[in-house]
Amino acid sequence: MPSPALPPLADLLAVAHVVSLPLTTRFRRIDTREAVVFRGPEGATEFSPFVEYGDDEAATWLAAAIDFGWRTQPSPLRDRIRVNATVPAVDASRVPEVLALYDGCRTAKVKVAEAGQVLADDVARVRAVRRELGAEGRIRVDANGGWNVDEAEHAVHSLAEFDLEYVEQPCATIDELAELRERLHDWDIPIAADESVRRADDPLAVARAGAADLLVIKAQPLGGIHSALDIVREAGLPVVVSSALDTSVGLSMGAWLAASIPSLDFDCGLGTASLLAADVTARPLRAVGGFIDVGRVDLDEERLTQHAASPERDAWWRARIRRCYESLSERS
Repeated sequence: MPSPALPPLADLLAVAHVVSLPLTTRFRRIDTREAVVFRGPEGATEFSPFVEYGDDEAATWLAAAIDFGWRTQPSPLRDRIRVNATVPAVDASRVPEVLALYDGCRTAKVKVAEAGQVLADDVARVRAVRRELGAEGRIRVDANGGWNVDEAEHAVHSLAEFDLEYVEQPCATIDELAELRERLHDWDIPIAADESVRRADDPLAVARAGAADLLVIKAQPLGGIHSALDIVREAGLPVVVSSALDTSVGLSMGAWLAASIPSLDFDCGLGTASLLAADVTARPLRAVGGFIDVGRVDLDEERLTQHAASPERDAWWRARIRRCYESLSERS
């Protein structure tokens, strides 16, 4: 699909608000989430690639922000999305506290393979989640590519007693995923690909290689809703729509994407507003009865002011926008 014309850079910067939001618990080794939200002609939108990402990768996130804020979106097929709880790599004793943040969620994604931890920590955490959710609850684990094939096979065997829904990105490469999937053939534990989709030069390569049973799809890293829907159609695999610790604005983009996919069999990873101690709207997009609503989020001026990033960080993000915009202009 051809890229639509970019709005003028000056227009983007004029409606940009750089915020720094505290987290309820440490996640991805950060305590504060920085993001840029814009008031576009179609509504609020977000640009929030993690700070360690290079400009070329981050430019795709800017394309997503422009897509959602400056372009008409597909008509949603549903008005609410069932979401999962997300459990960071916390001590098992904190699991009840974390799950209490997610009203009515029947599914939990549990982070595993955290640097500085061992498999016993993962097992204890997942066991605590199973205890809280009960036999009917659904548990998926996410290693963010942190295991090699042997480690992943051993870990999955150790966690299998907790009736895993699937294992997300257990290994870093497509070849490793394919090998692990073959080794787990008789275990009936699906493999989901995340980084192998959103951080790949070719997001469809993992599907073509038969290296995953389902794909984790995120609107921002894939260039927006229109681009992500193209990938879903071409991949031909079941998908889970997820987020990247977005503000409620970014989550609304993900919810709109999820609502535009005809077949949505899995609870989506769009409940992470509960990990934010502050947000950019008076009505954060948190789970209620296990669901979040589909629709636009209204930015709140008081919160934008209260959580505005420091002048130095504001300047850093605006310079990043300029560089990413230049990259998008060159692509066009």
